[in-house]
This record gives sequence, C-alpha cells and structure tokens, in this order.
Amino acid sequence: MLPAAVRADGKPVQIVALGDSLTAGYGLPNGDAFPTKLQAALKAKGIDAAVANAGVSGDTASAGLERIDWSVPDGTGAVIVELGANDALRGLDPAVTRKALDAILTRLAARRLPVLFAGMKAPPNMGADYASVFDAIYPALAVKHPVIFYPFFLDGVAADAKLNQGDGMHPTAAGVDVIVARILPSVVELVAKARDAQK
Repeated sequence: MLPAAVRADGKPVQIVALGDSLTAGYGLPNGDAFPTKLQAALKAKGIDAAVANAGVSGDTASAGLERIDWSVPDGTGAVIVELGANDALRGLDPAVTRKALDAILTRLAARRLPVLFAGMKAPPNMGADYASVFDAIYPALAVKHPVIFYPFFLDGVAADAKLNQGDGMHPTAAGVDVIVARILPSVVELVAKARDAQK
C-alpha cells in the first residue's frame, strides 16, 4: 500500500526535469527520454505525476540558471535539477558552476519547491585535481540546501559501453532504464514532499 502522499488521488504532481542533454534525451526518440520513462515508472507504481522535459542539450549550469523562471512555470510542484555535465566537459571553472547551481537551488527554495538534486562527476580526462574540486560541488550544496540528494545521475551507466551511445557520453534507451530504476526511490520521496507541500 502506497502512503497517501503518493497515491494516485487528486491532481497529478507537476514535476519539471531541469537539465541538459542527459535529461533532454539526446540521440533518442522522445519516448525513450528520461522524463518520459520516469513518468511511466511512477505511473507503474500508482503515482500520479507529470514529468515535463526541460532539458536543453549543451546547457551549462549557468545557462540553466538563465532560463529557470520560464523553464519552471507557476503550478510546478517539484523540480529535478540535473546540470553541470557540460561544465565539466568544457573544463569550466568549478567556482562558476557552483555559483550557478547555488543560485538555482536558492531560487527554487524561495519558491518553496521540493528539489531532487542530481550530482555529476567530472570525466577522467579532466585530471584528478579538477575532478576533486568539481565533484565536491554537489555534496557541499546538498548540505547547504533543503534538497533530496542523488549523488550521481549516471550511476550504473557511466563508462559502460553497452549502456551508452557511440559517443560514450549519452545513455541508450537501456541506459535510461537503469538511471530511472536507480533514481526512482528518490523521486518517490520527492513526490511525497510535493504532496505534503500542497496540503
């Protein structure tokens, strides 16, 4: 029996997935994108939620901040934040990434929106020094802000050739299935928080 907070009664919780190409579903049919598959997985659990795809390929954390007000419209009940992969791929100063992510989380907290904050890790070719600074951004911000923290969005998928497209960076449909399965308990928690906030 699902708790009342996540049972399919009342209006669907409107979730916005704010991210980059990993959210947008780069190289995949729309039906295989993360938000679509996540919504289906929630429905299979009897959870009434609509997951909007606010992923833009190529977006950095700063670009996500610039569009947050229109990407997360009024009526949104909860937000999944998945940004930073492009910052690392481009070797951007981690201080810039952290500042943008901090501002995003601050803005969403001011709107009293529950947030699932997905972490990212720098690719190995950026070197250990860069990775240590970049990777530390996410747990530090998760302590600072009232978010549900999912440490690594690509957990179980990164560096697995069978679960990634030819570029080695974007998940296949099977890779998206792994991401959804692993992050789903955190999203269920997010929906419960959104339901509580609506009471």
